[in-house]
Amino acid sequence: MATGCAASGQATQAAGAEGVEGERVKPFTPEKAKEIIMSLQQPAIFCNMVFDWPARHWTAKHLSEVLQGKKIQFRMGLRSRDTVPQFETACSYVDATLKEFLTWNYDQSGVAGPFKDYSNSKFWAYADYKYFVNVFEDMTDIFQEVMWSDFGFPGRNGQESTLWIGSLGAYTPCHLDSYGCNLVFQVQGRKRWHLFPPEDTPLLYPTRIPYEESSVFSKINVVNPDFRRFPQFQKARRHTVTLSPGQVLFVPRHWWHYVESIDPVTISINSWIELEEDHLARVEEAITRMLVCALKTAEDPHNTRAWLNPTEVEETSHEVNCCYLNGAVSAFFDHCGTSKVVEIQALRTNGENMKKEELSVCRHMEVEHSVTTGTGKQEAASPFGPDLVPVAPAFEDPPSERRGTESDGNRDREPSAKLHCAERQCVKGKDQSAGVEQVASSRPGAPSRAFVSTDDLLDCLVNPQVTRMVAQLLIQGKSL
Repeated sequence: MATGCAASGQATQAAGAEGVEGERVKPFTPEKAKEIIMSLQQPAIFCNMVFDWPARHWTAKHLSEVLQGKKIQFRMGLRSRDTVPQFETACSYVDATLKEFLTWNYDQSGVAGPFKDYSNSKFWAYADYKYFVNVFEDMTDIFQEVMWSDFGFPGRNGQESTLWIGSLGAYTPCHLDSYGCNLVFQVQGRKRWHLFPPEDTPLLYPTRIPYEESSVFSKINVVNPDFRRFPQFQKARRHTVTLSPGQVLFVPRHWWHYVESIDPVTISINSWIELEEDHLARVEEAITRMLVCALKTAEDPHNTRAWLNPTEVEETSHEVNCCYLNGAVSAFFDHCGTSKVVEIQALRTNGENMKKEELSVCRHMEVEHSVTTGTGKQEAASPFGPDLVPVAPAFEDPPSERRGTESDGNRDREPSAKLHCAERQCVKGKDQSAGVEQVASSRPGAPSRAFVSTDDLLDCLVNPQVTRMVAQLLIQGKSL
């Protein structure tokens, strides 16, 4: 587990930043911070970068006063040690003010009001994935209190951010984000992050049911795994860290993450950073969305809520999905320009990356990986120091990592990389090299192995490797 950061006020790696004697200086300039974010291939914690942000004072009590009587939606989950993930489709929802949430959270005897049917000894509450623009509405001045410009993204503030408020044990299932990379600022309380590298995707038994735009879920409860059903997960390389107030976690593209609140109240702010790879990823997501929605709607036209996450409120008809796909393809061409050379080069580069990923997957399935903390480049010129701490691999067995009592088996799905764009899509992933084994191992007994469900078929059809190839063929066909 990654250790804590340097003491407050330390100004190492200041990269030329000077100030009045005694003035606190940040360890990285915006340019250096952005360079690290765009090149680093493993999770890391930035320290001493947000001490002057007004948002560092955004405790639940403070936000309760700012928002006054505004109601926000809380997801209610059972405190459970089940080996099955508690997906959002299985949760209840409550509309309440932050004041009502705090009263319920600290009153062990139970209270009246919107939480009256939920004992806080049996349930946790999570106001997750709340866009600032929806929470604060007319209070746009508050956006300036979040200053992502310090990380090299000028103009990015609360308007491009999301708020997360949870009680002890709040979580969402382990997942990876299809788009972007992630910066997470911990404001109040602590959260424990469990992260897995992209190469471990086949070991995480990915699925896209329930369907949520740009989020690939794992079938495993990673803090209480069922190794009988998911034996390959034992090979996964877990990285863990406890994120404390004042720290900012960087989550690279396609890193799996499961996050659990380990204090009575936790508040986080995140922003997803767009990447060059997102242009093709949107086409892949549009393809996935069309296939998932078509097959699942055909299976049960009157019960979309059983497979569609509550966060997905947009129309899912075939016509609408066709518009998404055409929009994604057009956006890809607009980005690449009209030159076929540029288009083909972009696809060739992506194809080379896919081959590297496939090679990595093969090696992963055949031999045990040696535990590393970075790439060769990072070893040659490591950016790490007292103010940038890498998230280290966890060497203990996964079940022994479960700490505390009520937080066991709980997760908080911290920012899934959903870019707020026109092409809101889905990916239902299962890696090709482990697909057959996953289908077989998830169903005990010989008779059940012969049954192929719609979800089994989708796991293959919208395998990330499959959708990537389909997207490339589609774009190449349109560029001729």
